[in-house]
Amino acid sequence: MSQQSRRVASVVTPEPVVEGAGVHLRRSIGTRKLDHLDPFLLLDHFESASPADYEAGFPYHPHRGIETVTLVRAGEIRHADSLGHRGTIGAGDVQWMTSGSGIMHEEMPQVRPGGIAGLQLWLNLPARDKMSRPKYRDLSADRLADTETAEGARIRVIAGEASGGRLVGPVEGLAVAPKFIDVTLPPGASFREAVPRGHTTFAYVDQGEVRFGPDRTAVRAPALVVFGDGDVVEAATNGAGGRFLLAAARPLAEPIARYGPFVMNTRAEIEQTLQELRGGRFIREEPRDA
Repeated sequence: MSQQSRRVASVVTPEPVVEGAGVHLRRSIGTRKLDHLDPFLLLDHFESASPADYEAGFPYHPHRGIETVTLVRAGEIRHADSLGHRGTIGAGDVQWMTSGSGIMHEEMPQVRPGGIAGLQLWLNLPARDKMSRPKYRDLSADRLADTETAEGARIRVIAGEASGGRLVGPVEGLAVAPKFIDVTLPPGASFREAVPRGHTTFAYVDQGEVRFGPDRTAVRAPALVVFGDGDVVEAATNGAGGRFLLAAARPLAEPIARYGPFVMNTRAEIEQTLQELRGGRFIREEPRDA
């Protein structure tokens, strides 16, 4: 049986938003037009050479019930959290945080001559894991092998597997078993990757122009590409090439109750979260990762 190439179902132009203490972003998931793509809750694209757009950063704030994935394309972000982690992630690095039952953290972009650029994605946790122990992972660029395929694409597998299982990402033990692949297509290169039927799948193009699917639909950055169902995602470039993040995951098909940085299954759980935050009981006393 031949594999069906996923067609482009829609192309979403990101909306400008201001978050944190005044950071200018482009948002494609988590808007009135596109509330979520189960299990993906939010996708922000930050990119600016002007310090006024980002230097105020994201001071200490809480999360519960989600995972956040941050890919840094350029610049540096200093981070700290209630688990005691401190550090800086830079170009090529990935930060994967599982907030679980609750975490407080800050993300402060550092002013550098080249500015800042990257993506942040929120991934929902299933009900059984929403109150799990928080976890935190910093993935330096040297842990994400840059592999050139036979078709000329350069790929970095962050989570899941690619190329028929020959490449496996370093992030393991995830609740929804997502596939995250950072794809760079030089001029004339192509890309083809299997994705299980029924999995929510999108590509976010943040550089250049890429043609997707059997119809070779042209998409110019910045843009979110939502795919229909099928067995494989296909992409190719002409001209100057392009870069995109491919993401896929099994839908949770669970109720969503969200309030800012909190995502639970019921309104009662949101109210409980707010009561705990106000009462100083938000961060739970339990073993943490070293």
